[in-house]
Amino acid sequence: MNNMPMSYLLFAFLGCVFFFIMGFVLRRYIASMKVKRAEDKAKSIINDSRVEAERRKRESALEAKDMLLKMRTEFEEETKERRRELGAMEKRLMQKEENLDRKVEFLEQKQKEVAKSESQVKQQYDEVNRKKQDLENLLQQEKDRLQEISGMSKEQAKNLLVQKMESEARQEAAYTIKRVQEETRDKADKEARKIVGLAIQKCAVDHTVDTTVSVVNLPSEDMKGRIIGREGRNIRALEMATGVDVIIDDTPEAVIISGFDKFRREIARIALERLLEDGRIHPGRIEEVVGKVKKEMEANIKEEGENTLLDLGVHGVHAEIVKLLGRLKYRTSYGQNVLQHSKETAYLMAAMAGELRLDVALAKRIGALHDIGKAVSHEMEGTHAKLGADLARKYGEPDIVIHAIEAHHGDVEPRTLLAVLAQAADAISASRPGARRETLEAYVKRLEELEAIAKEFEGVDKTYAIQAGREIRVIVQPDKLDDGQSAVMAQEMRKKIEENLQYPGQIKVVVIRETRSVEYAK
Repeated sequence: MNNMPMSYLLFAFLGCVFFFIMGFVLRRYIASMKVKRAEDKAKSIINDSRVEAERRKRESALEAKDMLLKMRTEFEEETKERRRELGAMEKRLMQKEENLDRKVEFLEQKQKEVAKSESQVKQQYDEVNRKKQDLENLLQQEKDRLQEISGMSKEQAKNLLVQKMESEARQEAAYTIKRVQEETRDKADKEARKIVGLAIQKCAVDHTVDTTVSVVNLPSEDMKGRIIGREGRNIRALEMATGVDVIIDDTPEAVIISGFDKFRREIARIALERLLEDGRIHPGRIEEVVGKVKKEMEANIKEEGENTLLDLGVHGVHAEIVKLLGRLKYRTSYGQNVLQHSKETAYLMAAMAGELRLDVALAKRIGALHDIGKAVSHEMEGTHAKLGADLARKYGEPDIVIHAIEAHHGDVEPRTLLAVLAQAADAISASRPGARRETLEAYVKRLEELEAIAKEFEGVDKTYAIQAGREIRVIVQPDKLDDGQSAVMAQEMRKKIEENLQYPGQIKVVVIRETRSVEYAK
């Protein structure tokens, strides 16, 4: 009975050992299987990684090739663009070189012409000296002959000879001067007519003639009483606020606004039209509406000035100058709109400057600003040329622009070619048919003064001012003046007209000497 428990214990022990050994072997087997599976998985991962690496390597190579191709294409396009730019730049440089060559040729031609003119002048001078020597020899011969004549004193003979020589010398000098002037004038007139003609053809600006009154149409006759107001307080308030005269007469359904300042007339017209639309017309409302219209007009004149400069291609002008330029839209000179006249002068100057190879942009700037002084001439003392030059100087315009503005009416002597062009373009624009108008009294007075100047010269028989005062024809007595003296008279008459008369454009002086021989056969 005691051996039985021991055998159980032994079997139990052996069973535990067996199970322990079996568990250990089983765990080793399971562990080896896991290690094998891990190694297989690792190998699979390594193989996949290698495949992925190869794939990415191939993709990277393809991307690198694509990028290289793209960069090469972009480089080639950029190279082509650079070549095109270099070609265009080379073309521009060649054009500039050609322009410089043409300018050099032009200057050389001018130098040759100047040298030729100097040579001709020298020849004429030598000829005059030779004739002078001949005259001295002839004078000596006359003296010798007169000394042989009895009954005449030395002093008398001297006086007679001097008078004769003086007459011959004056006549010879007159003929020489006339010939030289005709040659020079023909050449200069031909070139000037060409340049001015081209400038006028290129410029096609319309002219408008402004009056001193504006008319506001009324919806009914009853509105006249409301405009006048009780005891005239409304119309007085409107006149005081705008500075114009409001005329209410028998004109049906209309009110007339009168004033020499077009800017004020426009303010009054717009304000009155708005008051009529609103229906509320009383002094307080009138002042309010006029104030609003003034602000709008200030904005409008600035916009008008900016648009004008934009149309002309002029930049960098001070804001105050822009406002003053826009204000010229509401200024007139002899009925001609000053802003329109300034634009036309700018176009004319640009065309002539282009023909003379001058700075076209600077010419437009001068033309646009040459009458800027008229924007303030009714408020400040001084000529509009001087006021304009002061304004240009104040707001930083270049010296050449200031000088051209100051010299365009001859207040100062022009020192630059652009200043001379400003005078010419201003005169062309002002003297075009229909551009300006003047009163009958001023027109008749100018004609009378022109004829009176011509009649002051000795030997004048009749004078006729024609072509609206742009030409004066003078008929001289043929027995008192010869052809040479007639030519001298035309020059002297031209100088006197320039000194004593003010006129737009130019006046042609024509001196006519006519002789007739009449016989009757019987």
